[in-house]
Amino acid sequence: MNSAQVDAYLRRLGAEHPAWPTADVLRELHLRHLRAVPFENLSIHLGEEIVLEEKRLLDKVVGARRGGFCYELNGSFGALLAALGYDVTLLAGRVYGDGGRLGVPYDHLALRVRTVDGGDWLADVGFGAHSHLPLAFGERGEQEDPGGAFRIVEAGPDAAGVRGGHDTVEAADLDVTRDGRAQYRLEVRPRTLGDFAVGAWWHSTSPESHFTRSLVCSRVTGDGGRITLSGRKVTSTAADGTKEERELATDEEVLGMYREDFGIELGGVPVLRRSV
Repeated sequence: MNSAQVDAYLRRLGAEHPAWPTADVLRELHLRHLRAVPFENLSIHLGEEIVLEEKRLLDKVVGARRGGFCYELNGSFGALLAALGYDVTLLAGRVYGDGGRLGVPYDHLALRVRTVDGGDWLADVGFGAHSHLPLAFGERGEQEDPGGAFRIVEAGPDAAGVRGGHDTVEAADLDVTRDGRAQYRLEVRPRTLGDFAVGAWWHSTSPESHFTRSLVCSRVTGDGGRITLSGRKVTSTAADGTKEERELATDEEVLGMYREDFGIELGGVPVLRRSV
């Protein structure tokens, strides 16, 4: 990223250019990202190509002021953090589904971020409802967060009876849990952005992917809650977890909500596109 791209990204987040890549700055940028850049899968249903290249991600997230799903959000955020001087590693994860089944390889992209003041953090602005702040990577106890109670723990054997990491603690796979429920399993081996192309393709095309079967646009609100638009259904979740739901009646209301609540300008209402 060049300096103009960094400045434009920070303006999108409403953040000043930091003097140093510290843990406090990381926490601020992480929260600002969740509030400003929505988690959304609209490209899949608008027929837009998803390309995991830094320039294309920045063109979308910064230039077009759009959001994206994990590969795009964490991919672009990781590029920003690296440009600001953080040590950033891309990590591959597999999301826990129904019955505790793990998803496909490269199912999720998360970030390991090391700061100039000695911090080592799990940053994730691309998982939808998740931690609002980075999690301490090496901490194995419970970590309280506005999004819930989180833990990062060494993972046990998978369904095939295989324990990741070649049975060494330093390389072991890690489970990330929220309120006692496993969210995803991380490999600690560093990856490149291009490694995730197969996961992005699967989630964009497979009838088994929940992204091809639903429309979603969601972000954290300023009071610590969340607002989500799924098709025409609006779900407002307060910081205490209480929810209110309503249906939008017209296309104008849908487009207005994308514009006013998510900052997304669309020429037409996205329609659920069945996978091929």
